[in-house]
Amino acid sequence: MRVSVIQMNQGSNKAANLAQAEALIEAAIAGDRPGLVSLPETWTNLGGGRDARMAAAEVLPAPGAEGGPAYELLRGLARRHGITVHGGSIIENGGEKLFNTTLVFGPDGVEIARYRKIHLFDITAPDGTGYRESALYGGGRDLALFDAGGIRFACTICYDIRFPELYLALRQMGAEAILVPSNFTLQTGKDHWEALLRARAIDTQCWIIAAASFGQYEERGAQRSVYGHSLIADPWGHVVAKASDGKGHATARIDQALTARVRRDMPLLEHRTAAQGWQRA
Repeated sequence: MRVSVIQMNQGSNKAANLAQAEALIEAAIAGDRPGLVSLPETWTNLGGGRDARMAAAEVLPAPGAEGGPAYELLRGLARRHGITVHGGSIIENGGEKLFNTTLVFGPDGVEIARYRKIHLFDITAPDGTGYRESALYGGGRDLALFDAGGIRFACTICYDIRFPELYLALRQMGAEAILVPSNFTLQTGKDHWEALLRARAIDTQCWIIAAASFGQYEERGAQRSVYGHSLIADPWGHVVAKASDGKGHATARIDQALTARVRRDMPLLEHRTAAQGWQRA
């Protein structure tokens, strides 16, 4: 199965972001014919402050019911092209709180997975810039996996990548490929992005599929930058596809025979199970 990661340079204009996403997905499909495409984190909005995020938020429907513009765009693209569309994440209006939420649609346009980001990005970057995702968003609790093309995929979002216990749990639940849509800051991305993605691939012996946002955006009058470098890593930790700077996509084929060989020759999951019960001396 071929998968494509879409790299966007979204801003605070939701309509323009939807148009950009559609054009980039159409280009990836025309060029590489993937069975699954993946968008970055919060591809419907980046920047503009609280008001812009609230305006971009959508109330998500019950599966099968009609949704908002982003929801219907994702569903329509999946149905029109007969592929699986992993919608990175959008801003969900959950009533009392917003949520950073992934949506996945199967080739028939039916929603097959929904995941709310568990780990919220409350940090101070090396340049002193503060990020407080929990000031606006609630955190999720439930894990989400889905099947596409005979492969079991799992959902995570951005900051989740720093918590290996989450990825181990997904591997134990049968994941073969883990999606990581992201808006990694330039400051953290240049040092940690590829290292973390490759580490999680090696830890879990899963394919890591990471669509990311690239470039600058405005936030409360200041310019901020996101790192990009969308990539796909195989279960041995090799980066097998990476997007260039700017908008675009990268594509790789998920080789289940490689997954099986890596897991057979280095059976980490079995070894980990055998090593339980440690005690402090």
